[in-house]
Amino acid sequence: MKFKLWEKIAFGVLIAAWLTFISNFIGDTLVQAEHLETPAYVVAVDDTDAETAEATESAAAAALALLVSADPARGVKVFGKCKACHTTEEGGKNKVGPNLWDIVGKAKASSAGFKYSGAMTGLGGEWSYADLDAFLANPKGFVPKTKMAFAGVKKASDRASVILFLRGLSAAPKALP
Repeated sequence: MKFKLWEKIAFGVLIAAWLTFISNFIGDTLVQAEHLETPAYVVAVDDTDAETAEATESAAAAALALLVSADPARGVKVFGKCKACHTTEEGGKNKVGPNLWDIVGKAKASSAGFKYSGAMTGLGGEWSYADLDAFLANPKGFVPKTKMAFAGVKKASDRASVILFLRGLSAAPKALP
């Protein structure tokens, strides 16, 4: 008895479906998973954005208060992470990131010859101490879709030291807040 091609294909699909069903049935019989009453790992989620905003503002205020006691020499050391992408000399070339000479008080996304992301150019305003602190803490949180691939400086004292170091990169450093 000769089978036509379409009958062979249909029979192959039917056999594959049966094998899948049978292997699933055997697997379920051999392995009996127990469902946990409570999750093995609990993820804490804040329900209010207001509390998060207050905590962020409080952290930023704390970091800015640290500027008074920050150590610019420590800022130079922490800034070592940034040297791969940024230059700090007056009139220095842009690298992967823009030159940071006189960045405090400078208009955002305004370094000549550097191609900023659309998100960065859309920010507007100047780099204030608070903005620098927020950006250094979480670049992608401050500027979503930024090209900067840096996780941020987590310690507020380190951020304050870097900001104080950046403040010193100017012929006329801006006044502290």
